[in-house]
Amino acid sequence: MIKKLQINAPHQGLFMITDEVNQLVCDTGIREGLCTLFVQHTSASLIIQENAAPSARQDLENWLNRLAPENDPIYRHVDEGPDDMPAHIKSVLTATSLGIPIDQGCLALGIWQGIYLWEHRHHGGRRNLIVHISE
Repeated sequence: MIKKLQINAPHQGLFMITDEVNQLVCDTGIREGLCTLFVQHTSASLIIQENAAPSARQDLENWLNRLAPENDPIYRHVDEGPDDMPAHIKSVLTATSLGIPIDQGCLALGIWQGIYLWEHRHHGGRRNLIVHISE
């Protein structure tokens, strides 16, 4: 079963989408299976990360911004602004798809795990996700 989600990500940062994805899983009635997520963009990504302490997410963002800085003179792909090429690099270094087991009708995430859409552009927008839920 394929579902689609649109997530509003108006700026750079991590946006928790756990509840939206879990609701799609619950609505299917599937008790055991796999939920696969795929983001249809090259400047955003998906991660499973700490869902309690905001400092962990802030540290990840700061680290990735240092790893793929804006205005690096080696970039040739700069037509869409100084954050464009770093956004592509960040997407390559993280993930554009995730697979999460379904157990007892819910995502089998650990207690401190959340699913995040990671917007890498300063001015993101609506991001499209494909959610494939299977038994």
